[in-house]
Amino acid sequence: MSGLIDAAARAWIGRSQPPVTVEVSRRDIQKYAVATEQRQARYLNGDEAPPMFLFGLLRPVAPLDQLGPDGIAQDSFLPELPLKRIMAGGTKLTYHRPIRPGDILVATRTLADIQEKQGGTGPLIFLTYQLRVETQDGELVVEETATRIVR
Repeated sequence: MSGLIDAAARAWIGRSQPPVTVEVSRRDIQKYAVATEQRQARYLNGDEAPPMFLFGLLRPVAPLDQLGPDGIAQDSFLPELPLKRIMAGGTKLTYHRPIRPGDILVATRTLADIQEKQGGTGPLIFLTYQLRVETQDGELVVEETATRIVR
């Protein structure tokens, strides 16, 4: 390996972003359900959020000049790395209970690991993030492990 991950980057392991708190409304669920062409009444009526609802809900609202080429706000929660191209590497989700209108959710994302690997076209850096979403009362709602690949 070429030693692309320095001590400053490794010091990020275990670091968490400040928690993000959002309140879920029935209308938010209904709008998302219609926009994503859901067919189940529980989603269309806003009684329960469809599984991917959470990830749009947690995205920051950013001005156009702060969006990347893919239309998503650029993520500032990563250490300085010598490689710059960031790609999705996979996600594992565990749902502990549905998201419902009136829920006040608290989401915390932590950088869990950084590893360097050799790919077919050169070195790669794998960042592993853990997202934990709870109600404001501490009831676990969703856990996610997401990998981002930097090349």
